[in-house]
Amino acid sequence: MQRLFPDYAYGPGPRQGCWWDETIAAPAWPVFRGEQHADVVIIGGGFTGLSAALHLAESGASVAVLEAETPGWGASGRNGGFCCTGGSKLSSAAMRRLFGDAATAEYEAGEEEAVHLVRGILDAHGIDADTHSKGETQLAHSPRAMRRLRAAAEADPSAVLIEQQDLAQHGFAGPFHGALTTPVGFGLNPRKYLFGLAGAAQAAGAKLFQKSPATAVSRHGGKHLIRTPQGKLRADAVIVATNGYSSENIPGWLRARTMPAQSTVMVTRPMSEAELDLQGWTSDQMSYDTRNLLHYFRLMPDRRFLFGMRGGLMSSPRAEAAIRRQLRRDFDAMFPAWQEVEAENMWSGMVCLSRNLVPFAGPVPEVKGMYAGLCYHGNGVAMGTYAGRLLGDLVQGRTPDLPYSPVMQKMARFPLGRFRRALMFPAYALLGLLD
Repeated sequence: MQRLFPDYAYGPGPRQGCWWDETIAAPAWPVFRGEQHADVVIIGGGFTGLSAALHLAESGASVAVLEAETPGWGASGRNGGFCCTGGSKLSSAAMRRLFGDAATAEYEAGEEEAVHLVRGILDAHGIDADTHSKGETQLAHSPRAMRRLRAAAEADPSAVLIEQQDLAQHGFAGPFHGALTTPVGFGLNPRKYLFGLAGAAQAAGAKLFQKSPATAVSRHGGKHLIRTPQGKLRADAVIVATNGYSSENIPGWLRARTMPAQSTVMVTRPMSEAELDLQGWTSDQMSYDTRNLLHYFRLMPDRRFLFGMRGGLMSSPRAEAAIRRQLRRDFDAMFPAWQEVEAENMWSGMVCLSRNLVPFAGPVPEVKGMYAGLCYHGNGVAMGTYAGRLLGDLVQGRTPDLPYSPVMQKMARFPLGRFRRALMFPAYALLGLLD
C-alpha cells in the first residue's frame, strides 16, 4: 500500500487505549483464502463498506467485503460516536456559490436523511448502540461566534438558541458565550453500531473477511481481479471504502485526491452526580465548540465523559504522546472542576478531507465498474453510512431513491502530490489564529 503518513499511523500505537474496544468484542470474520467470484467486492469494512454490503445483499447481489485489519480497526471503530449532520466543511453560503441553490438544498437534505438512515438501521435490526442526545449543540467559544449562532437561529426555526446566562440551567456550564441546539442527530457507541451493521449484512448474505487487504486491483476480460495476500477475487464491480486509511494506488485515480488527518479522543472514568454538578455539565447532548480546530464532547449514558479534538500533524510514538498531553490540557482548561478526574482511555485515528471540502460518493471516472465513497471530514457515522447506501444503488445501475446531490459527485486533486501533507502546517496555523 502507498499511504501518506508514516507506518506508525497505521499500526497499533495510535489505536492503543481505545475505549470502544472494552465495550464489545470484535466478531471473528475469516481471512480470505483461495479464489472466489462475487458480484461486488467492497474494499474496507467500515460504515461505508458495510452499509453498501447490507443494501446490496438485501437486493440479492453476492457481496464480499475485504477488511485489511480486524473488524472495527479503522475510523469506524474508534471515532467519537457523533451521528449528526455534517460531512462537508463548506458553509451553506459557500456551497451555494460553488454548486448552486438546488444542488446545495439537495445535499443538505441528504445530510439529514443520513441521520435518519442510521436510526432506521438501528431500529430495523434491533441494534443496541447506547444511543442518547436529542440533536446536537454547538457552543460559542467567543462573542463573535455567538453572533453567528444567533444569525443561524434566525434562519432555522427548528433550532433552539441558548444565551450565555441560561447555559447553566441547561447543563452546559463552561467557558462558552451561548449555544445553538439543532434537533437532528444523536450520540452512539460506534463499535456497537458497526458490528450490528456487520451482523445485519452477514444475515442478508454478505461475506465479510478480516486481515485480507486488497494488494492490487486490475481489470481483465470485463471483470475486476482483486488480489489479497492469500487469494484472489473476481467481481463485476468494486467499491473502494477506505476513507482516511486509503492507499494512493488502489485505485491510481485516488492519488492526491484525499487528505488524511488525525483526530485524538479521551474518555474519563465514570463520574458521580456530585462531580458532574461541581462542573455544572449535566447535559446528555453531544456537543462541539465553534472553533475551526474544534473540540467535541459528550456525557455518555454510563457517565463517562468523551472529549476529542484534531490530532497532531506528525505521527510517531513521541508525537502521539505529545498530542495526548495537549488533549488533556485542553480538557482541563475547558472543564477545570474535573482536573483530577482520570482519563482512563486515549487514542487517535484518521479522518479524511477532500480538496472540495465535501464528501465523494460515485463512480471512479477512469475505471469501469469501480466506485468509491470517502472524505466525510470527521462526520462519517451518518455520512459514511449514507454514502454506502448511495453506492449500493449506483452499482446496480439504479437512480438512488435518497437525495444524491451533484455536490458529492466530483473530486479534485490536491497540489504537491505525495508531499501535500505540507499544506496542513500553514492551514492549521492560520485556523488557530482565526480561532
